[in-house]
Amino acid sequence: MTRQILVLNAGSSSIKFAVFGGPRLDRRILQGMISGLGTQAVFTAGNADGPLAGTLPAAVHSHESALAWLFDWLEAGGHAGDLAAAGHRVVHGGTTHDTPALLDAATLQALRKLIPLAPLHQPHNLAAIDALAKLRPALPQVACFDTAFHCSQPAVAQALALPREFAAQGLRRYGFHGLSYEYVAGRLPEVLGTRAEGRVIVAHLGNGASLCALRQRRSIATSMGFSTLDGLVMGTRCGSIDPGALLHLLRERRMPAQELEDLLYRRSGLLGVSGISNDMRTLLGSSDPKAAEAIELFVYRAAQEIGALAAALEGLDALVFTGGIGENAAPVRAMICAKLGWLGITLDEAANTRHDRCITQPGAASAHVIATDEEAVIAAHTARLVTP
Repeated sequence: MTRQILVLNAGSSSIKFAVFGGPRLDRRILQGMISGLGTQAVFTAGNADGPLAGTLPAAVHSHESALAWLFDWLEAGGHAGDLAAAGHRVVHGGTTHDTPALLDAATLQALRKLIPLAPLHQPHNLAAIDALAKLRPALPQVACFDTAFHCSQPAVAQALALPREFAAQGLRRYGFHGLSYEYVAGRLPEVLGTRAEGRVIVAHLGNGASLCALRQRRSIATSMGFSTLDGLVMGTRCGSIDPGALLHLLRERRMPAQELEDLLYRRSGLLGVSGISNDMRTLLGSSDPKAAEAIELFVYRAAQEIGALAAALEGLDALVFTGGIGENAAPVRAMICAKLGWLGITLDEAANTRHDRCITQPGAASAHVIATDEEAVIAAHTARLVTP
């Protein structure tokens, strides 16, 4: 029976999954998602031939019950061969995990200690790992960290201007979306040739959004910092905000910490500014001026942060768009590029509309579109750690 890798990305109410196989365990066999955990769970899946059928029973409401059902579905449909391991996206690796890790009790305990650094993400990532350990205790599991790619940054790019004792307690700039940036960095030579080793900014634009400055395909700076709130305007997250505004809400509005957290993570960003939606597709299709204002702010902050990272790089050779918005929203790419002429970027409107790989005219800097694939990165790392 062919050996395979199961890739899992667990959130608070969903589990995204993919199965990889083939001689090198790098061929995607299928992918899907179980969403609505805790309310009304919904299953979707597909492979190269199209959608795959599956009906979740009403009893599926937790990570453990969802994974149990998923294993039954995979085996009943002949979709899973001899699983070699499971690979997980884990948001936070802290200061010590700069590479993927084969999970054991000690490593899991260390990752649980990082929950205060990512309280909205880390517990759900670990819940899937714990659930799978109960269901398949002999199955090796590998954690791949969203923070690891940014461990190459110089100390000055990781520092917060707080008293030193806070840095010792873990308060520093970590950066996220590292698995996406790692994939794009690996694709740069085929897209940029010798310029791949130069000054490149990758824009991962989606419901969560950030930028990463690369030199020699290594992270030297990023727009996200201590948390996934920092930097760009996102679907429901605020991005960079004056800490004084937060102090005002705490002091003058007596806003409880939990309410403030909900405001910043779930009620702000495109959704909060537009009052319509966090989905860029909906906003681009809307005639409501508030939708246009939300898009304008998204674009303004993206161009502003690209300028900041260009300063960190001391110039720019190429800009790469990735993520759901970056790969698919040609109007947003066009608006961002229109603000970057001073960096040598001149949009080719026809190429951008066609979603070509290169979307700019010849110039001092170029812009490109590369579809990201975090699951492929997780599968590759998992295969490397568990196969001889």
